[in-house]
Amino acid sequence: MKQDSLRNATYTVDCEDYVHVITFNPFDSGDACSLIAYGGNNYVVVGTCRFQEEDAEVEGIQYKTLRTFHHGIRVDAIAWSPETRLDALPPQIRFCTAASDRKLRLFTSDLQDKNEYKTFDGHSDYVNDLVFAPKEGQEVASVSDDHTCRVWDLEGNEKAHFVLRSPGMSVCWHPEEAFKLMVAEKNGTIRFYDLVTHQAILSLECEQTPLMSADWCLKNTLRIGAVAGSDWLIWDISHSSYPQDKRPVHVDRARLFRWSRVNENLFATVGYPGKATTQLLVHHLGHPQPILTGTAAVGSGLTWHRTLPLCAVGGDHKIFFWVTEM
Repeated sequence: MKQDSLRNATYTVDCEDYVHVITFNPFDSGDACSLIAYGGNNYVVVGTCRFQEEDAEVEGIQYKTLRTFHHGIRVDAIAWSPETRLDALPPQIRFCTAASDRKLRLFTSDLQDKNEYKTFDGHSDYVNDLVFAPKEGQEVASVSDDHTCRVWDLEGNEKAHFVLRSPGMSVCWHPEEAFKLMVAEKNGTIRFYDLVTHQAILSLECEQTPLMSADWCLKNTLRIGAVAGSDWLIWDISHSSYPQDKRPVHVDRARLFRWSRVNENLFATVGYPGKATTQLLVHHLGHPQPILTGTAAVGSGLTWHRTLPLCAVGGDHKIFFWVTEM
């Protein structure tokens, strides 16, 4: 594996506005293209991507906008539903957003005449993250600065409510652990909740703050990663409640942590937007240095492709894509 030095994005796509948040659909939608959603100041755009790494007939990237959903307020987080299908007749697009007015919005569209959204009210402060139940997609979990994690049904009724000790920063729901929810708090604690008994069953400690983002590894359910302060941290939960490995990476502070969906040793972190650029770092647990360092003008959001070692970051009127090696 060659060591990559600082480099520009492999591909870019132009957008109409600043991209605050971006997420590839992590579920199979029944189509060869990958779905991607990104949020700006008052809309969500859903599009499809196809890359030359997966299709020899594509030159670079093929991007197409499927629909722009008017949102009316800045989008802070987006989660895809596993019920999204492009191979159904009619197709179904379903996703949920969190916005700066503390509400969740559930959008459902057939990409033609049917475009509905429901609003979920209940959080009393900013919502930092949300996720769909990964199997049937009949529930949504969200975490907020109001020191709660809440689980909702698709009508917006609250099904569970966990009181946290500090702001909730990340929430993860693993397809192989459908009855557990992982919640990461700003004070450096990561807890797992049993969704049947509604009890906390395991907790991990960063021993440093602020924890800004955490993720549960898709390819290895025992692996948890996070960024706190300027470091990334990795746990093996069969081993210890303290990090197995940690390293300082971002000079100012680290902002987001995301595991690759295709390799349990591959993950990416981004820093806060600096004076001119944001740093994206791709790390491999077998390598002491980042294997890729990318820079983007004021980037935000971070997401991995479902089947390729490729990640995307939003920016000012642009989406940046980086292809890395396994």
